[in-house]
Amino acid sequence: MNYLSTILRFMPVALMGILTLGTYWMVQLTTPDSPSNKSKSHVADYTLDEVTITTLDPSGETKYRIVGTKLTHYEDDASSTLTNPIARRFHPSKPPTTVKSDLGLMNGEMSVLELIGNATLTRPAQPATLTEAGSARLFMSSASFTILLNEDIVKTKLPVVLEQGLSIMSSEEGAIFDNVHQQLTMVGKVRGRIESETKKGP
Repeated sequence: MNYLSTILRFMPVALMGILTLGTYWMVQLTTPDSPSNKSKSHVADYTLDEVTITTLDPSGETKYRIVGTKLTHYEDDASSTLTNPIARRFHPSKPPTTVKSDLGLMNGEMSVLELIGNATLTRPAQPATLTEAGSARLFMSSASFTILLNEDIVKTKLPVVLEQGLSIMSSEEGAIFDNVHQQLTMVGKVRGRIESETKKGP
């Protein structure tokens, strides 16, 4: 009898608990997600004009300086678009290499910069030193380039034209420029002409 009385005494509390849980569950089903729970959309959350982005090497020196007339940042993946981007790679002992295009797309980690539309790469002429031979001005053009900022690589899989001094070469399969070693590799079947920079006497 005492056992039954105890159950009856706590029955209202149990029913109230069940009712409260049920009400909470119904509220959760019918309440729209809060802004913090919603998945973010690929929409611009801010823009900047005349922007400059600088990346540093391990020693704290400027590695890349990227400028653009306008930067648009997107909230969902922290990526950005750049209008008229110019990326300049600085070397301690060599002239800077410059890459530019009509439009740039940078990922959220700021490790990859896609350059789209009239993409060009320019490396000034390199004077000869005691250990290295000099080289003529290098100019490479394509519809787009990809800059791997951490790896210091500029590459494309699209048709590319390379001009260096009097020489000109092209490939339908792209090229890879290694900024660290200052080396360029043409991919696939390469066509063109290679001419000496020195003029022969009469």
